[in-house]
Amino acid sequence: MSTEQRETLDAILRQSAFPAGSDVNEQRRLLRELLSAQPLPADVTVTAATLGGVPTAEITVDGIEPRNVVLYFHGGVYVLGDAFLAAELASQVGRRTQAKAISVDYRLAPEHPYPAAVDDALAAYEALLNNGIAPSDIVLAGESAGGGLAIATLVNAREHGLPLPAAALVMSPYADLTLAGTTMDTKSKLDPLLSREALQARIPDYTSGQDAALALISPIFADLSGLPPMIIQAGTHEVLLDDAIRLAQQAITADVEVTLDITPGVPHVFQAYHPILDEATAALDRAGRLLSAQLDRVGVRSSAG
Repeated sequence: MSTEQRETLDAILRQSAFPAGSDVNEQRRLLRELLSAQPLPADVTVTAATLGGVPTAEITVDGIEPRNVVLYFHGGVYVLGDAFLAAELASQVGRRTQAKAISVDYRLAPEHPYPAAVDDALAAYEALLNNGIAPSDIVLAGESAGGGLAIATLVNAREHGLPLPAAALVMSPYADLTLAGTTMDTKSKLDPLLSREALQARIPDYTSGQDAALALISPIFADLSGLPPMIIQAGTHEVLLDDAIRLAQQAITADVEVTLDITPGVPHVFQAYHPILDEATAALDRAGRLLSAQLDRVGVRSSAG
């Protein structure tokens, strides 16, 4: 694992970091430019679709006969990004789990504040079940705010009495919109992308007067009991590191099986930079093995039952 790779990535991200004072439309444009610069692999096909009335991007990889479904939630602090911009990273999870990835184009704030994203995520998951996909063949995955939304969706599905998926993978989850994590300050100089100021500026867009500590806004405060196994990945060079650590602690307290996988010296959602960062490929490979093992384990139980 190369120090040079990490330093190169850090320099690239510092150049493209969003100015904290810029407005939502400018930040959306910058994110689109940043992510569109990375082309999709030639063997990946992305198709517009809908699920439970929610727009989605269906992502398939040539040569993989999908046995499972990855329901994927993109990042962007609930105000930026879209299902198609997340297709490359979602395809990497699908590739490693013999799955079709479905990236959910949930509604964004400030045009559609909470609970729009949470409602769309649950509607998409419920539609998968209604379409006859066994919960044991589904995993939820997401990065940043999408990681927080994946956990919120598990909690929401449990509250609605729905059967839960086999597992969840969350990468650098944004799980505490009260920004109470200690690394919000202790990692501020190391994080090339995010800062307390940049995050704080967008929180009112999403919460729109609601309490940021509500369980479905900040699942760090949710009761996680009864949820399926979670894989939580983060890097040590990110202000949201403490969100990942505390989410794992909450899961442990609730008797949920959890794997906390922290990679030193890498930034927020470092997995997205797998073409230039060995640690990213290694982390995706580890997540893929764990998800596949859990899908197999749950699948065997379901068929036996």
